[in-house]
Amino acid sequence: MNQGMASLARSPSAMSITRIPQGHSKILQLLKASKVPYVLPFRRVHIRRSPVCCTKFPQWEPSPATYALTEKAGDKFLDKSSELFETLRSESSDSKDEASITKAEDRTDTTNQPVAQLQFLKWPLWLLGPSVLLGTGMVPTLWLPISTIFIGPNVVSLLSLIGLDCIFNLGCTLFLLMADYCAKSKNLGQASKSKPPVSYQFWNLVATLTGLAIPLMMLFGSQKGYLQPQLPFIPYAVLLGPYILLLSVQMLTEMLTWHWESPIWLVTPVVYEAYRVLQLMRGLKLGVELSAPAWMMHTIRGLVCWWVLILGVQLMRVAWFAGFTARAQRQQSSASADA
Repeated sequence: MNQGMASLARSPSAMSITRIPQGHSKILQLLKASKVPYVLPFRRVHIRRSPVCCTKFPQWEPSPATYALTEKAGDKFLDKSSELFETLRSESSDSKDEASITKAEDRTDTTNQPVAQLQFLKWPLWLLGPSVLLGTGMVPTLWLPISTIFIGPNVVSLLSLIGLDCIFNLGCTLFLLMADYCAKSKNLGQASKSKPPVSYQFWNLVATLTGLAIPLMMLFGSQKGYLQPQLPFIPYAVLLGPYILLLSVQMLTEMLTWHWESPIWLVTPVVYEAYRVLQLMRGLKLGVELSAPAWMMHTIRGLVCWWVLILGVQLMRVAWFAGFTARAQRQQSSASADA
């Protein structure tokens, strides 16, 4: 206490030591005697630690890598680091693209395998479909004797003729289903829908309604006595009843194909109209058996001519559609080549 007081304050970087000058010893004794608090001014002395450098390292400890950057090299280092990040990003994006491409190829391979298998199933249908149509429609009409179908102007003959047409309708339905299956695209992901033009729908409705209105007008005129000699209802139903029924089925089938946008909308009327010509020719033979009046025979002949004309128009429509699809494919190929 007589010589001075010292206080030490230590920190992580420096150590400060304070000491009291010797001239203040008398003042301290007086302060102790008078018991008056007095704050002593302390002087701080900073002691710096010198760094210890060790150049030798143990054998098991690797030497640290040192980098010395100058002002000019700093900018180049930053540029190289940015280029490094850009290359990493490009490599990551390239790897993602390659992964997506490999996934897409795997998907196409997996989808092409069932498609290739389904193509083998389509080949027999090209022969099976027309064979079903021939066996259910043409063979009974051409080779079955009329005497086994037509017994007389009665309900039994009417039902037998309707059953014969129902067999054809069953075969026609199977044929159209096979044609729709064969008309689908090879790639299942692509849509194979085909919508007919409005003009085509209007023309088909006009032709079908005209072919339906003519026999109904003949029936109305015969029942009212406008046409002589008058024809009873049962002989009239035997001659034109199956024709009216099958024509109604054709209208319903065509409307369904239009609604479903099936690619067989162009084939459906051709199949029904070809059979209708044979159906009306059978009606001419039955008219001779029934001794039908002349106006009835002329009506059936007029219907035969009408449907032959409509069938020719339908075949012209098929040729037009083939040319239209060829032009569309050329335009698509030219557009893809330009792109």
